[in-house]
Amino acid sequence: MESPTILKFTISLPFFCMLLLFAFTVNPVFGLKRCNFPAIFNFGDSNSDTGGLSASLITITPPYGETYFHKPAGRASDGRLMIDFMAKSLGLPYLSAYLDSLGTNFSHGANFATSASTIRLPTNIIPAGGFSPFYLDIQYSQQFVQFKSRSQMIRKKGGIFATLMPKADYFSKALYTFDIGQNDLSEGFFGNMTIEEVNASIPDIVNKFSINVKNIYNLGARSFWIHNTGPIGCLPYILANFPSAQRDSYGCAKSYNDVAQYFNHNLKEAIVQLRKELPLAAITYVDIYSVKYSLFTKPKEYGFELPLVACCGYGGMYNDSSSVGCGGTITVNGSQIFVGSCEHPSVRVNWDGVHYTEAANKFVFNQISTGAFSDPPIPLKMACHNI
Repeated sequence: MESPTILKFTISLPFFCMLLLFAFTVNPVFGLKRCNFPAIFNFGDSNSDTGGLSASLITITPPYGETYFHKPAGRASDGRLMIDFMAKSLGLPYLSAYLDSLGTNFSHGANFATSASTIRLPTNIIPAGGFSPFYLDIQYSQQFVQFKSRSQMIRKKGGIFATLMPKADYFSKALYTFDIGQNDLSEGFFGNMTIEEVNASIPDIVNKFSINVKNIYNLGARSFWIHNTGPIGCLPYILANFPSAQRDSYGCAKSYNDVAQYFNHNLKEAIVQLRKELPLAAITYVDIYSVKYSLFTKPKEYGFELPLVACCGYGGMYNDSSSVGCGGTITVNGSQIFVGSCEHPSVRVNWDGVHYTEAANKFVFNQISTGAFSDPPIPLKMACHNI
């Protein structure tokens, strides 16, 4: 399969140095040298879940994972996620899911993200409603807090398991990554809330997020890399379920994208406040919305096609149906049909109606890793504190 053409940002050295000087002046906790992150601790939902939900509640089946792992690998994609490319670029192994007890190695971090996770406590839990019980408060208070203390107890005890745990100083030197919030919006949309009601819930959602960041900071975290949420109104599961929503010129549901942008506005303001309250923290706000939206506005320019159509799905103009999903079976004219993937996932943006393909994830990571979509404009490899 051919890889999609990736947009390259050309930044002159003097201009790049000016950006770094500006960022350092605005927020002096950022360093002007490459970071040496020994570990990543990730919090989030299916956009960065490397096996948490699959190990605990819902098993992910073929054709998930077919492109890179050639088998299901706990990820809601045909291959790797942005968090995988992030780890690789920092010279670290792929993150093991905290909830996966088999074959896990936490020596260079842990992944607390689970698919269907929200920031706030969801009203409907799997399997009744479809949202994960491992919302952000649980990822922090019941998982990360215990992991931090128990991992060091295991290291002190010695033996074979000691080598599978991070060293004590890794917790202050690690990169703490966040990609969560999309499901809080989805829960509102699918819970029959109006657009106005979902918007009204956003300040509280963002406030809950800020509380968790402060709690993690108080446990020693210093370097934070926080994604905003993507253009939810461009995803097939929104387009198929809300057909009457007004479309923009690219076919995305405008009002749903407006909600995502309102969430992002609130999140960015909250991060400004967090920088004031957490003086030793280097907090990078990453605008993945803009990069993802470009995949829907000019897909051909980047080597993609049919951005609004799921690669793996069944039914309708968006190849998405609430009655059967990717990897499921459906009876059509008396015959059982397996819902498999499209012929060339490498040129498709959407994988299963909700999530992105490996090719799209790689594209987005390549753009955000440069710092071109970050505030401050710091590349991933330099997004650490200077204290």
